[in-house]
Amino acid sequence: MWRITIILLLTLNIVKSEYKYTTNWFKVPLDHFGFQRSEEFQIKYLVNEEHWDKEGGPIFFYTGNEGQIELFAKHTGFMWDIAEEFKAKLVFAEHRYYGASMPFGNKSLDNEYIGYLTSAQALADYADLLDYLQDYQLVPKYPVIAFGGSYGGMLSAYFRMKYPHMVTGAIAASAPIHMFPGMVPCEAFHRIVTSSFNIAGDTCVQNIKTSWTALRNFSTTANSSEWLQKNWKLCDPVRNATEVQELIDFLRSMYETLAMVNYPFASDFLLPLPAEPVRVVCQYLNQTLKGQALLEGIGKMLQVFTNYDGKSKCVDYKKGSDYGNLDASGWDYQACTEMVMPMCTTGEHDMFEPVPWNFTSYSKECYDKFKVYPKEQLAKIEYGGDRIQAASNIVFSNGLMDPWAGGGILNSVSDTVQAVIIFNGAHHLDLMPANPLDPDTVKITRNSHKDNIKKWISEFRDAAK
Repeated sequence: MWRITIILLLTLNIVKSEYKYTTNWFKVPLDHFGFQRSEEFQIKYLVNEEHWDKEGGPIFFYTGNEGQIELFAKHTGFMWDIAEEFKAKLVFAEHRYYGASMPFGNKSLDNEYIGYLTSAQALADYADLLDYLQDYQLVPKYPVIAFGGSYGGMLSAYFRMKYPHMVTGAIAASAPIHMFPGMVPCEAFHRIVTSSFNIAGDTCVQNIKTSWTALRNFSTTANSSEWLQKNWKLCDPVRNATEVQELIDFLRSMYETLAMVNYPFASDFLLPLPAEPVRVVCQYLNQTLKGQALLEGIGKMLQVFTNYDGKSKCVDYKKGSDYGNLDASGWDYQACTEMVMPMCTTGEHDMFEPVPWNFTSYSKECYDKFKVYPKEQLAKIEYGGDRIQAASNIVFSNGLMDPWAGGGILNSVSDTVQAVIIFNGAHHLDLMPANPLDPDTVKITRNSHKDNIKKWISEFRDAAK
């Protein structure tokens, strides 16, 4: 279950123009919280000052996700769209152990060196960087608004919680800060995935539900490997039970991804996809199908998902959800230490095979891979879990079409910790560049974000008088 690394990787949109920024480096300690290791390394950050009022304009600070920062800078258009209005400086900070911000170079993700990959260390990196950007002044000159989507949204909220003296407010989009043990049902994520496909047609859901058994049964028949490789255009044959499971895991990841990126416009970030991709793929399952006809329909869905632009030679089902352009290799380690997000499927209220959550087997997988055991309650202890009443100046936005909304804040906690619901929005759509196909709910959400940002900046300036 923990291999679902795509929590954070999907800020998809067509980039309308090439954003301009300078690339900078900032030296941070390897370990912010101990005194035994004195090593330092550099994290990357991107800056645009085109519209900045250096006499007091705000700093818009993106808390980098699990990937190279350039992609998040290119696909978080809301910050760019409003920079001129607010006379803001834009800063996109790369998360340690991702992109080029590697403490130990090519060895960074080896088990011997990966131990300093934590959200707390990354937030401390960001705090040091902000202190530098404020010229180390005791009283900061510039109000800082944190932005982030998905894991980055979690970090933007945590940044405001942990460093309220440095961060004036935070826009936390699609931030599943409740997706931890005991906070939400483990089947919540996949129920929403199923709901997204059900909107496209209940026949689609029923066919997908039937397809698991159909595929397993078909794989035991003569010549099934050749048929699947030819008709599904697979890079590798499916020769045994292990490879059948890998293919099933790939299909499951495909449905999860399509639900998250079910945007009203075409997207091309992780992979090229059409507008409303769930509806597009479900056209191949718009009637009740069985046997080989059903598998032919699933194969056509695979082609939309993996080869919409016609540039892919075959379906590499063995690489799972690693699409190669976000470099999120470190996320599995985080999921095996601090970011324990229980997920399960029941086969009753979702379209997947039943797979229960088992923390014991999950822990064993983590130890086998990284020689570490996950700390199940760490996120709750470190960041408050679902007890964040003491926080302030945070907006949690969630689209109800986004599976990660199952672990998001859907009700306002207080007057200053607010929930914004986007009824027909997918994964942090509100942070993307404005698009003519955006639904009105997204436009309203962005205007609400701007109102809150104005309020927070005004409060910062009033306090400085």
